[in-house]
Amino acid sequence: MAVAVFPQHDPVRDNLPRRDDDARAHLHEVARGAAPVVLARDRAVPLPGALGELVPGGTVARGSVLRVTGRPGAGATTLGFELAAAVTALGEWAAVVEVEATLGPLAAADAGVALERFPVVRRVPPARWATVVAALLDGVSLVLAEVPRGVRLGDARRLEARVREREAVLVAAEPHGVAWPAGAAYVVHAAASAWDGLEAGAGVLAGRRLQVRVEGRGQAARPRAGELARAG
Repeated sequence: MAVAVFPQHDPVRDNLPRRDDDARAHLHEVARGAAPVVLARDRAVPLPGALGELVPGGTVARGSVLRVTGRPGAGATTLGFELAAAVTALGEWAAVVEVEATLGPLAAADAGVALERFPVVRRVPPARWATVVAALLDGVSLVLAEVPRGVRLGDARRLEARVREREAVLVAAEPHGVAWPAGAAYVVHAAASAWDGLEAGAGVLAGRRLQVRVEGRGQAARPRAGELARAG
């Protein structure tokens, strides 16, 4: 998959998608080449470890939207990266769409994301957000997208349809209390987090424990709560 590298001097302007016919044709050509061939038995993404134990069946069905919520510092970003890591562990591509350029590659790598299959689009203007997300869904298996303020319900529903059509996964991250306005198969909520190693004067962070709650429709209608441990 070809990944464009944008100059750093004007990230807002350079993240705006081109609208000419050649650009659209090139985008669709890249998407056809990068989209994985998914067999019927593989139409679910397995989630390893404790996160998989909280989700019914331990998998996320392709064609699904997930919401990731939590107050700042509770670990919602880590949960989003965990979901992306599950996809890159299969040898497939994931991507992230940032609104405020707050997601760091080191944290993604610590969560197990294969960075060579994890393009990042930074500082996407809200007016272009739905267009950028839709374009990425044409070419990667999972898009982790921060939801901007003012996203329209119509745009969200069109993205839901695109996710189903492409058999991809959209992870709608909700920073600063901005809610995804449409439906979702699951809501993965980061309730709290705590660091190990600070007690007794150790002075070294040995790991992090996240309190996680998963709820949704069907088998997930009854919320499940548990702890996700990460090495420091």
